[in-house]
Amino acid sequence: MNFPLTLTVSDRHSMDSELDAAVAAAKAHALIGKRHGILVTRHGADKFTVDLSETVPFGLTREHQAW
Repeated sequence: MNFPLTLTVSDRHSMDSELDAAVAAAKAHALIGKRHGILVTRHGADKFTVDLSETVPFGLTREHQAW
């Protein structure tokens, strides 16, 4: 899986389930190197990215609003 993952959601339920799945995938990748945290960025009401980040300490997930 390549990061960042970009998600476009249609409703609250799909937002929750798709973000949970994307963060779980990012956690699995972060465990391999144990040097990245996870950054979830909201770009709008329906668009998000989930990425591995060297600025987020390993073991943490941070949220960011880009709009």
